[in-house]
Amino acid sequence: MEWSSILSIVMAMLVAITLPLALRRRKKAGPLKREGLCWHLKETGIKASLVEKGDDKEKIGLTRASGQKSEGVIKIEDKNIDSINVVSVASQYGTHYFIDYLVKSPNIMGERTLKKTRLVRKKAPPLWGKVVAIEWRGDESLARSLNFDYRLSDRLLQGDFKGGIEIIPEPKHGYSRIRSTYFELSSELFEAMDIIAKRTKSW
Repeated sequence: MEWSSILSIVMAMLVAITLPLALRRRKKAGPLKREGLCWHLKETGIKASLVEKGDDKEKIGLTRASGQKSEGVIKIEDKNIDSINVVSVASQYGTHYFIDYLVKSPNIMGERTLKKTRLVRKKAPPLWGKVVAIEWRGDESLARSLNFDYRLSDRLLQGDFKGGIEIIPEPKHGYSRIRSTYFELSSELFEAMDIIAKRTKSW
């Protein structure tokens, strides 16, 4: 038997053994992300607890057609943020994780049409430079409120936060979602998210 044939057989065996293990690990990643985030929040002094799977908050803003899936909810106490939903989005490039900070927003159920609001970073020089300012764009009323909150701007500029932030109204549920990429927050950045939640509550 030639070396090329032996090598092909060995490679096929390795794939057969490692692929199921990799898939099993990938399935476990979502729940571990939720548990890890909950543990991290507790370590930073935030009152957080895991919510039993199947909670109604898992459905806020998620549809099957979008390819998004809730990995479970974390309950937050004594903050403007009511809960955190850890969301996974599967694509051909792998699975990406996001955090939806859920905020009770009873005012959004009125007749006024609300727009999605997002954070925009301004760099100097543009494209590859350092972030020197931030601006909120979208819903006029909410964006104005966030843009005039200089304490919030300072927190986001001084923190190590690099992802995007979107605020999405969910009037059907009486909630707003503040979505960011998944990362373990420092206490300062969690405070920034809670300031955004406070502004969003009175949207």
